[in-house]
Order: sequence, then C-alpha cells, then structure tokens
Amino acid sequence: MKSGHAERDPVRWQEQVESVCAGQGLHLTPLRRRVLTILSESSAPLGAYAIIDQLSRLEGKPIAPPTVYRTLDFFLDHGFVYKIESRNAYAPCEHLGHAHHGVLLLCDKCGRSDEIEDMGLDRLLQATAARAGFAPHRQMVELVGLCRDCAA
Repeated sequence: MKSGHAERDPVRWQEQVESVCAGQGLHLTPLRRRVLTILSESSAPLGAYAIIDQLSRLEGKPIAPPTVYRTLDFFLDHGFVYKIESRNAYAPCEHLGHAHHGVLLLCDKCGRSDEIEDMGLDRLLQATAARAGFAPHRQMVELVGLCRDCAA
C-alpha cells in the first residue's frame, strides 16, 4: 500500500507534472500553469470556484468558470489530479503516470486528503465488478473520517 498526500512536496509535484507534459508533448498554457500552482500550494483539496476566486485575485479580473473547468478536465484526463466526488473538489495526484484506482482517506476535521493504493483491494473491487457484469473505467473509493493527526 502506498500513501501520498502527507509527504507531498508541492514544488516537486509541479515539476513532475511539467516533466510529464514535456515528455508527452502536452501544452501547459499560462492558465494551466497558474491552476497547477494554486493546486500545488493548497494544503487541502480545492473546489473549482475556490480556484476561480484565487485566479481572479491573481489576475485582477474575473475568470470565466468554463476556462477553469477545461483546465481541471485536462488535469483529470492526464492523471495529474483526482476529483473528490463527494466534495466536488480537486487535489494533486501523487501517483503520476498510471490509471487511478485508489482510495481517498478524507478527514472531516482538517479537510486533508490522503491517496493510497492497495493492489489487493483493487483486485477485489475489479473481481466484484466483473461478477456483476460491470466494466469500470475509473475507480476511486472515498473513506471519510479523521486523519492520524486529528484522531490523536
């Protein structure tokens, strides 16, 4: 089992995303770079409108929501962020370069999100879905509770 968020280095994550983009010929527009920075510097997952608010302050002008949603879709499509469906928020993915089949541990108290991967759990979920005749294309399980720090 691998864990992510607690050890995340925002500068390193941003550099990794930039490196993957360069290696795959993906274009990081100025807007994408600013959203990348906002996400990397946040201590907790952010909703699209929180990102829009920060961008508007940085730019000194209103930012159209569709432009931010397109940027977030780009990051999702390429596996740079994951979406916390229950909170409609986005956070950096610690495990770049592969399909996301993880588990999110979401703290009710501080808002922290930890991304973990457990291949045994992944196989169990895939087998359960297959027995039901279901072919998932993405899986993210969300567990809500208290992180280690808040539980202490």
